[in-house]
Amino acid sequence: MSKKHRRRYQKKSSLWPLVAIGGILLIAAAFLFVRQGGGVDSGGTPSIAVDQQQIDYGDQKFGTNLTFTIKVTNTGDATLRFKERPYIEVVEGC
Repeated sequence: MSKKHRRRYQKKSSLWPLVAIGGILLIAAAFLFVRQGGGVDSGGTPSIAVDQQQIDYGDQKFGTNLTFTIKVTNTGDATLRFKERPYIEVVEGC
C-alpha cells in the first residue's frame, strides 16, 4: 500500500467511534424523553383534588383585585400532567 492510501484508510476508521457515540447519545435522549412522559403512560390514574370547591367574596366593586389560595393535590396513583393551560371558571350569582 502507498502512504497516501494508508492515511486515507486511517481517517475513515477514526470516524466510527464518533458515529457510535452519536448513536448512544440519541438512544439515551429517546429513553429520557419517554421516561419524562413523552411516551405512553405506565399505568395508573391521576386524580385531582382541591381543598375548596367554591370561593365567595360577596359583592365587590368592579376592578377590585382579589386574591385567594387553594391547595391542589394529586390523589391518584399516576403522575398528574396538565396538557392544556389550567383555567378558573368564574360563575356570577352563585
